Amino acid sequence: MSVQHPFPDDALEFRFVQASGPGGQHVNKTSTAVELRVNLNALRLRPEVGRRLALQQRGKINKQGELIIQAETFRSQLKNRKDALSRLEQMVHEASQMPKKRIPTKPSLNAKRRRVDSKKQRGQTKSQRRKPNFDA
Repeated sequence: MSVQHPFPDDALEFRFVQASGPGGQHVNKTSTAVELRVNLNALRLRPEVGRRLALQQRGKINKQGELIIQAETFRSQLKNRKDALSRLEQMVHEASQMPKKRIPTKPSLNAKRRRVDSKKQRGQTKSQRRKPNFDA
């Protein structure tokens, strides 16, 4: 039974490994965890989307240019496979979003004045807490 996805099959490689963690005797004899290896060059993404994806997921990309996704949440191999593909779709979707352009702004003159006034007030409060100096 195959899982539907919008990615080319030649870009994806599924490996099934034993899941880590507790699980009793069953976990030691079944390979339900999925390791999805995605060849980013074969994904055929737009260049700017590919760059953003590589930048956002740089810790999950190996030297061969493969994005590695581990899925071992479920006990079923099929569900873990679907989970890995949905995570890949989510990553590509996030990378395809154009980042908002930051417009640098300056604080207003009044905001600067309020900031300095509050600092002066705070300093005055602290100076009033000191013990009085009778020598001066």
